[in-house]
Amino acid sequence: MGRVLVVDKPSGMTSHDVVERIRRSSRVRKVGHTGTLDPGATGVLVVLVGKATRLAHFFVDDVKEYRGHMILGVTTDTQDADGKVLETRDPGGVTRSAVERALAGFVGTIKQVPPMVSAIKHEGTPLYVLARKGIVIERQARTINIERLDLLGFEPPAVEFGVVCSSGTYVRTLAADVGEVLGCGAHLGQLNRTRVGPFDIGQALPLGQVERAGRDVESLGVSMLDALPDFPILRIDEDEEETISTGGSVEVDAERLPGPGEGEFVRITSDGVELAAVGRREAGEGNVVVKPVRVFVDAP
Repeated sequence: MGRVLVVDKPSGMTSHDVVERIRRSSRVRKVGHTGTLDPGATGVLVVLVGKATRLAHFFVDDVKEYRGHMILGVTTDTQDADGKVLETRDPGGVTRSAVERALAGFVGTIKQVPPMVSAIKHEGTPLYVLARKGIVIERQARTINIERLDLLGFEPPAVEFGVVCSSGTYVRTLAADVGEVLGCGAHLGQLNRTRVGPFDIGQALPLGQVERAGRDVESLGVSMLDALPDFPILRIDEDEEETISTGGSVEVDAERLPGPGEGEFVRITSDGVELAAVGRREAGEGNVVVKPVRVFVDAP
């Protein structure tokens, strides 16, 4: 069994908590997620069940979209509402136009220093574990991309915003950095993830509904074939499926797999319903050569 679930994560739970509850209710041993949401955040959490856990690699770089609130004038040690207050400053002089200018300054490819309270590891230990011990480690800035950062509402000290960003972006750090540009400091008050790659909040299922499905969880969510809509599809016959099942490459006429060429990932299926494998185009003379990189069909 393999299924991709789009779950609406409730506040107050870790992403790991969600995975564990689905593992228990479905009695499926292999369950994972494609990207952590902080405990206080809500919204889209993509959960992989069964064979679908082997697709995790293909979701790593998915673009994320969020809607959130930052609170001006208060900084915390976690950069969100769960942390200890470090400093308060008067945000009274901050105007709507000043916020718009500050947000615009973060759009594009920028450097961001990850927070101490994060799952990033230092010499094998997560930073949040060190942070709990009062240990602060110098962190290297990482390159991220902010596609959009829009002001959605301004009711001081609250600022509502929407952001579309690359994987690896810490939105609470973004809120804190915007606060510093404004000169009053800020922290992230609320956060809702509304999209991960092709999956949006409109598809998201309440966690309770997923748990109630129990062993019928495969009736929910998205098939493995449909979960990778950006990859072209290659339909194969029985002989080609047998070759694929043992890890062998197939060579097909270019008309069967039009596209840009070498290095592209491809969905491979024999029936148009189930994902037999994910392959990669390789260089060939005239025809297209596809080598499987993840195989889901059993060998004969």
